[in-house]
Amino acid sequence: MKVILTGATGMVGEGVLLECLANAAVDRVLAVSRRSSGHSHPKLEECLVKDFRDLAGVEPQLTGYDACFYCAGVSSVGMSEAEYTALTYDTPLAFATTLARLNPGMVLVYVSGASTDSSEQGKVMWARVKGKAENALSRLPFRAAYHFRPGLMKPVAGQKNLKRLYRVLLVFYPLMKLFLPALSLHEVGRAMIRCVQSGAPKSVLEVADIQALGIS
Repeated sequence: MKVILTGATGMVGEGVLLECLANAAVDRVLAVSRRSSGHSHPKLEECLVKDFRDLAGVEPQLTGYDACFYCAGVSSVGMSEAEYTALTYDTPLAFATTLARLNPGMVLVYVSGASTDSSEQGKVMWARVKGKAENALSRLPFRAAYHFRPGLMKPVAGQKNLKRLYRVLLVFYPLMKLFLPALSLHEVGRAMIRCVQSGAPKSVLEVADIQALGIS
């Protein structure tokens, strides 16, 4: 399996990257990012781009892949809806449109979030925009598209790209997971790989669905 991965400089993408590098089912990973992940591995290549919406100069590097794990994302805190839409809807849609054209047999796995609003009509801005992105990505001509909606996530050993606040909050992880649906990023990564290998029973996967795939 050959995988294109985004978000390797963030917590989720880095955790999925490390799972891919450790997993025998994955032969090669191309991490597409604006800056280096800081990791090196025989399976890993990096493709640094300034704008995910302008890939014309790197298209030859993006061909011949089986899957895209789109883990890049930003918080909506402090953003207007227009700003958040540009990063959370326009950017992944443009990126995925290019990949679908170059790799028609590709499987897309898009990391969304718990409480995403598929109706696109709700009052919560980020959930509405994420739902719009899910719906648009599902219409692209991939072999299959899956949308992961994780909640609380635990990093894996070896991660470098954790914000200081999250490192502090990890002390309380055992307590928080008693009250919040939780996953490890090992489970998230394994579930993504399983989606490519054998599919999933539904296109939108909530925490329990991701966990079931990740431990099976």
